[in-house]
Amino acid sequence: MKDRLGLSAIAVMLSRVGGLLHRRRVSAYCAMLLAGELALTVFYIAGTYGLIVPLDRPATTDFVSFYAAGSLADAGTPALAYDHAAHLAAEEHATAPGIKYNFFYYPPVYLLICAALARLPYLVAFFVFEVATLGLYVFVLSRILGDRRWTTLFPFLVFPIVFWNFGYGQNGFLTAGLFGAATLLIDRRPVVAGLLFGALCYKPHFGILIPVALAAGGYWRAFAAAVASVAGLVLLSVLGFGDASWHQFLAAIAASRATYESGVKLPGFVTPFGAVLVAGGTPALAYAVQAAATVFAAAMVALVWGRGLSLPARAAVLAAATLVAVPVALFYDLMLATLAVAWLYRSEGGLTQAERAVVAILYVACLDPVRITEATHVPLAPLAALALVGVVGHRAWREVTAERRRSGIAGGAECFEPARPA
Repeated sequence: MKDRLGLSAIAVMLSRVGGLLHRRRVSAYCAMLLAGELALTVFYIAGTYGLIVPLDRPATTDFVSFYAAGSLADAGTPALAYDHAAHLAAEEHATAPGIKYNFFYYPPVYLLICAALARLPYLVAFFVFEVATLGLYVFVLSRILGDRRWTTLFPFLVFPIVFWNFGYGQNGFLTAGLFGAATLLIDRRPVVAGLLFGALCYKPHFGILIPVALAAGGYWRAFAAAVASVAGLVLLSVLGFGDASWHQFLAAIAASRATYESGVKLPGFVTPFGAVLVAGGTPALAYAVQAAATVFAAAMVALVWGRGLSLPARAAVLAAATLVAVPVALFYDLMLATLAVAWLYRSEGGLTQAERAVVAILYVACLDPVRITEATHVPLAPLAALALVGVVGHRAWREVTAERRRSGIAGGAECFEPARPA
């Protein structure tokens, strides 16, 4: 009883906060957020070039890892992308000696993109990749929202993770673009959707729930297309880079466990695994909690997709659940969260007041998730991701309840219909 009262009080509070977030006020807040992001961009650029305080070592971005791996592939030595010494040397050659090392734990499929980018000068490649993938993300997002008005797109474009993704030179836009396009097409063009889902094999752990969704929903054509897409991309990478690159990749992945358990980039994690480690838990406990979260997320996806709920409900659940189902997902991967929010916006009735409040909390948690976590030792990003799962799960449950209610009314009406003569 007390738990129910507590949840009701939280729901009322969220609804009151969400009631303040009407379109005009949201636009004003987003304009202020954009101004802050632009100011922070200038600050970080100045800091990167040592214009604020002297630097102990040259600064760089995560993109250097991709570029260095691509340059090694272009040099005919793709397997060396998984050799730390050779890969670091390639990173320093692309930027400056003495930079902090950025690991490369992507499969050789990703080298197909990295090798193409490495044929361009470093800064040109950086902007080509980020602008092109951001364009893909915005295109898909506008189709999901079904609304191309600037006032609708603007809050998504100033989402703090968009800023961080671009600044770090990460691939969150590409992941969100492929994932979003696949969910958008799953009912109308299942084969194309399957091919797009398969293309996510460049980041294979993000496909962990896709087979569950497709099998539970009976999307066997999409399932087959996804398998064919993965097989084709793997074969293409073997033909282009040899099987030695795959052997080295598998060895690097086997060794990566120690890297992540030791706390590398730990404040940037958005998963239950990372949350437990940030809170001071042991790796064994972190794996146990993550396993439970993965099973729960898979069950949730199977239930929602198996019942054939509306596309917005299915897509939102799959996007949000993926973030908590994988052990390794960092703050820039929260681009998937924007897809879940976009699908909620697209659903019947749009975002409720309580949902708006949760989305606002997600924005706050993502302002500077790494430094906030380092300062407070509170895993805000993982908690925000879990809250989002709760929101989309509640929305799906409401849809199931409404469906049962309609079925019950229909069934009751049939009982009172007069018998028709034979």
